[in-house]
Amino acid sequence: MKKPEIAVIGGGPAGLSAAIAASELGARVTLIDRNSRLGGQLVKQTHMFFGSEKQYASIRGIDIAAILEETMNNYDVEVMLDATVLGYYQEDGVITIEQNDKYIKLKPQRTIVATGASEKVLAFPNNDLPGIYGAGAVQTLMNQYGVIPGNDVLMVGAGNIGLIVSYQLRQAGVNVKAIIDAAPRIGGYLVHASKVRRLGIPIYTSTTVKEAVGDQTLEKVVLWKLDESWNPIEGTEWEVDVDVMCISVGLSPLAELLWQAGCEMKYIPELGGHVPLRDELTLETTVKGLYVAGDVAGVEEASSAMVEGRLAGLSAAKSLGYDKDGIYEALKKDCLKQLNDLRSGPVGEKIRQGLKKLAG
Repeated sequence: MKKPEIAVIGGGPAGLSAAIAASELGARVTLIDRNSRLGGQLVKQTHMFFGSEKQYASIRGIDIAAILEETMNNYDVEVMLDATVLGYYQEDGVITIEQNDKYIKLKPQRTIVATGASEKVLAFPNNDLPGIYGAGAVQTLMNQYGVIPGNDVLMVGAGNIGLIVSYQLRQAGVNVKAIIDAAPRIGGYLVHASKVRRLGIPIYTSTTVKEAVGDQTLEKVVLWKLDESWNPIEGTEWEVDVDVMCISVGLSPLAELLWQAGCEMKYIPELGGHVPLRDELTLETTVKGLYVAGDVAGVEEASSAMVEGRLAGLSAAKSLGYDKDGIYEALKKDCLKQLNDLRSGPVGEKIRQGLKKLAG
């Protein structure tokens, strides 16, 4: 049985940043990811990031993934790819893994869970028709494999992902007929909304899907308006002829390992669902030695995930006695400031409300 000092579960922006930070302080790290390449959601993100220079502003997500991986390669980090973590056992701290048809056990001294989040679905009649995708699937098809999903698209969700993917679809020559959102206001950054509107793509708020229509594949979508209480308004239905519906209605933290580990969890809608209670200064959960970072701790932007990963990595390494040149406190303070900056202003209000509920 291998016994790394720190195991990081998840090789996305949070996990990579955690592995780098812990290694910088001198800890021995094993990074585990179920995919065949590192980067998580970054590998399908071709848009440029916001934030500051520390969060790789004006650099495309796919390039950020390469930068993080290259940085990590400067340290002695063991990487396990195509490796699915099956369980975390609180009694002895053992992690079980399936890799290439082999059953592997690890017993790290500290564990950082950075498993990310999964896409939420939307319930309506015929929501299983071919041609109905999650936004992540559309990004994968286009940005990783160069395949367009169809010709005429309805985007459901006007958050950042929905707006960005709509822009990318139009760039690829796909006709985005409309973007709809059940909320009365656009949830994404106005800079993204302005870009798609300049392309002539209409955005309809207080609107949702009544049903999908089609024989073997999607042929059209019936929409209707919602009142102030989010109830459908009879008589407001209209149809949109499309062969693709792309659903981008939010993410849910992938927290199964945290439940199994016995972490104390709390349902916070603003953070995407059930998230673990943790020390806000170190990101250690209620299970001693188990840390969290990224969307599994609460759904935010990738910029915040990278900073949280760095904070968790630093904290886990420090708890083992690593503090190279006595820089931990300064580095932690910088991470906390970055997170505070990223969550400031009107855009961060939802996250601040969620974190306040979590702390209360």
